[in-house]
Amino acid sequence: MKNTSTQKNSLRHVLFGSLIGTTIEFFDFYIYANAAVLVFPQLFFPGSDPTTSVIESLATFSVAFFARPIGSAVFGHFGDKIGRKATLVVALLTMGISTVCIGLLPTYASIGILAPILLTLCRFGQGLGLGGEWGGAVLLAIENAPPNKRAWYGMFPQLGAPIGLLLSGGTFLVLTDSMSPEDFMNYGWRIPFIASSLLVLVGFYIRTKITETPSFENSKKLHEEVKVPFLTLIKSYKNQLIFGTFAAITTFLVFYLMTVFTLSWANSDLGFSKRDALLIQLFSVLFFAFFIPVSALVADKIGRRKILIITTVLIVLFGFLFAYFLNSGNPVLVTAFVCIGMSLMGFTYGPLGTFLSELFPTTVRYSGASLTFNLAGILGAAFAPVIAIWFATHYGIAYVGYYLSSAAVLTLISLLVISKKVHKF
Repeated sequence: MKNTSTQKNSLRHVLFGSLIGTTIEFFDFYIYANAAVLVFPQLFFPGSDPTTSVIESLATFSVAFFARPIGSAVFGHFGDKIGRKATLVVALLTMGISTVCIGLLPTYASIGILAPILLTLCRFGQGLGLGGEWGGAVLLAIENAPPNKRAWYGMFPQLGAPIGLLLSGGTFLVLTDSMSPEDFMNYGWRIPFIASSLLVLVGFYIRTKITETPSFENSKKLHEEVKVPFLTLIKSYKNQLIFGTFAAITTFLVFYLMTVFTLSWANSDLGFSKRDALLIQLFSVLFFAFFIPVSALVADKIGRRKILIITTVLIVLFGFLFAYFLNSGNPVLVTAFVCIGMSLMGFTYGPLGTFLSELFPTTVRYSGASLTFNLAGILGAAFAPVIAIWFATHYGIAYVGYYLSSAAVLTLISLLVISKKVHKF
């Protein structure tokens, strides 16, 4: 029996198991982001003012970020109490079922106001699932890692974000290229949502082959578990929770400004076609994916906190370049702008999961890492596209950059004052 467990928790199983789940989860999450810009305003929020329709659609996009901390608390509780494996399986199914349901929804033309209500409920389910998925996937990797390679192991689930984004953006690109606009709006947009069920089945199979992490098993043997992890977290690790959340907000903000906001702005105000805007986004994701492992290697050498501080300073400076790049409307400059932003995103995202996980002991690590990450999602991303569009429309694109720089300053302060203690694994 012991040999079977060792085989299941081999390097291949651990890293692929953590990567496949987050890839599927982020694919599901991002196909909604693309549809919220390209499809849902017309089909679920029809109105005389296109800008209002886009803002209403993006508001449902933000619902998932409020569901994610709830998912963190619920799945985190069971992940810290009964184990990582079972919790990860249920989180994956929650996300998958919600996504398939979106692909089956009738539109506003068919059932009126009930259509956006059902869409919002399904989006809530997506957020609930992802709120439980991310923390467990990161712990699956780093709780099996050698001490000197935690950031390297921890970056594998982080790679699920760019891979999921490439798959989702690529899927929409293929569909828009191969179908007429009418067919795409009638039924083509549903294909990626329904097809995600196949990916979920693959992920489910892989997850059932993984056993618990050594850190969790040791904690159970020593009877270290706490009765209610969430309450222990609030009582004993309040500072880590607060400063960890603010330390992560810029990661979310820079990402959603580079993806959802830029896709919307390029399509609606810069005159780019949907296809060109998607191509720019997909190209920039390659930079995001490349710098995740680079940042992890550096983080294992100089420390997670130090590389996050350096990258955050660069993001502060990057915020002042928004007007120069985006006001030009030049495709080359816009592409360079998004690629720079996504490179910075890779540098901050790569070591982030490891950094947040090391703030908490094993008994509350699932809850703690998940909550900090997903609370940061509310503050840094839930309304980021809507706020950015409002700033750009009323004050100019430069103020979107100031918005990012201000958030980065807050993150920088949090990184400087947060506890440097790393809990044992």
